[in-house]
Amino acid sequence: MSVTPQTAAHLTGPRGASVPAFRGRIGRDARSGHYAVPGRYRLHLSTACPQGLGVAVVHGLLGIGESCPVTVLPAVPDGPDGGHAVLRPLYEASAHRHPGPALAPVLSDDWSGRIVSTHAPDIARDLDRHFGDGRAALYPCAEEAAVEAVERLCAQEVEEAAQRAGEADAAPAHRAEALGVLLGALDVLERRLTDRDHVAGHGLTGADVTLWVTLVQLDLVHRHHLDARAVHRIADHPALWDHARRLTALPAFGAALDPAGIARRHRAHCRGLEAAGAAVQILDWAAHADGTHRLHRP
Repeated sequence: MSVTPQTAAHLTGPRGASVPAFRGRIGRDARSGHYAVPGRYRLHLSTACPQGLGVAVVHGLLGIGESCPVTVLPAVPDGPDGGHAVLRPLYEASAHRHPGPALAPVLSDDWSGRIVSTHAPDIARDLDRHFGDGRAALYPCAEEAAVEAVERLCAQEVEEAAQRAGEADAAPAHRAEALGVLLGALDVLERRLTDRDHVAGHGLTGADVTLWVTLVQLDLVHRHHLDARAVHRIADHPALWDHARRLTALPAFGAALDPAGIARRHRAHCRGLEAAGAAVQILDWAAHADGTHRLHRP
């Protein structure tokens, strides 16, 4: 098992504390002993957080519930430090006197009772490559660069830009610049989806999962801190939001989606001011989700 240094992991807890991230890989390093054995590993996820939601969708698309079971965590962490109390024993077993909160998502090894990884992109890729049937890989080697490009675009020019654009105490010019970056990124994604069904490659990939999770966050979280005009400009990307709507209707996406849980988590952690955009919902996510396949959520 490997633990990356704090300076390399850049993992920040819900209250700003820097904590080490676990970056073990399944089947990658023979010295780690993390072989791909069905039933050995377990996921611990809160689908109210974006990282957990993405991993849950990948898990659902792969149909690997028996080979890698999931423990669904509460939307709002119950630990006094902002972590999940149920994960504390795993963290303590994996890193002596572990500093900071016990955060999700977690991929654990039931054989050793320790954590393999807390890094969502690695977890999703390892599940796909070592537990999927290989017929429709979500992270195909030929499309890896394209998938990573979409992941970077969503993280840096949508998520981070939306966060900056909604900072109530920032200068108007700062917010306007961030909104411009956000809209520019949405324009790029809109053009990609105008004449194709998927954002990278010729089929459904991890890039579509990342984009969907990003749009869920943009509508259910970030718009609460944007003005109504900004939200209308964000909504004015029909191909993009049609893509989100189609994906939400798929059982693996709709089953993992928990709008009420996302709202509870946002209210529990957010210290920002609500803006007029809160009243301008872009999609009715619950209406498009397949409610007959919902995950059990505590």
